[in-house]
Amino acid sequence: MSRLAPTGGRVTPESAGWGFSGLEIITAIPDSPHYLQTGPDEVVVIPLAGSGSVSCAGGSAVLSGRLSPFAGPTDCVYLPVDTRYELKGSGRFALASARAAGSFPFRYIAASDVIVERRGAGPCARLVHNFGTPDVLDASRIIVCEVITPAGNWSSYPPHKHDTARPGLETQLEEIYYFEIAPGPSGQPGTGFMKAASLLAEVRSGDVALIPDGFHGPAMAVPGYDMYYLNVMAGPGEREWLICDDPAHAWIRETWTT
Repeated sequence: MSRLAPTGGRVTPESAGWGFSGLEIITAIPDSPHYLQTGPDEVVVIPLAGSGSVSCAGGSAVLSGRLSPFAGPTDCVYLPVDTRYELKGSGRFALASARAAGSFPFRYIAASDVIVERRGAGPCARLVHNFGTPDVLDASRIIVCEVITPAGNWSSYPPHKHDTARPGLETQLEEIYYFEIAPGPSGQPGTGFMKAASLLAEVRSGDVALIPDGFHGPAMAVPGYDMYYLNVMAGPGEREWLICDDPAHAWIRETWTT
């Protein structure tokens, strides 16, 4: 696990020591545009809190955004490789990226087009916002979504990994978790917990977990504090959301039907 400051930090394939997934969190202020370029990556621009606009040679879009990650789905923008773009606005934005194998066109994804999935049940219930998954977005490698876990619930459970989902498959997905925890009623910062392999760590707003491979989960929202996390995944193979449950705990899914 590593830490990423919420007002300006960056994970690249090079800094993470892997090949594909990346993330940058930036803060925009009015009248101070950010001039950026995607380079060899495809990028999805996601308003975490606030609103703005994105423009490039391939298109432009106004992002209505939202008040916070806990205020429902947001609109977002997909940018292809080798694109110079301007980001203007006010608030925090996530730039989710993947080292791409091809180029897809600029695309605006409206909040109304985001598939909101209710996953799990009981203490494993959570909401998933699917805006950058294969069933919503055409892209080269990136898979990105966000999850809201209610206070006291477990998410990313049962423990799972994103590789070898079927015999003969040799690929795996590198995964980034970016966390924000809803503050308490008096504004005090909240915390949560994340388990990856044998590591169990406390997470706070702005923390990042890097999962190169292997089983991970759960992500635990402590009582009184909702948990948000952004998932960014990419790998060398076909763009598939490979999920392979830990066989020791896979039975928990069967209980969700009742």
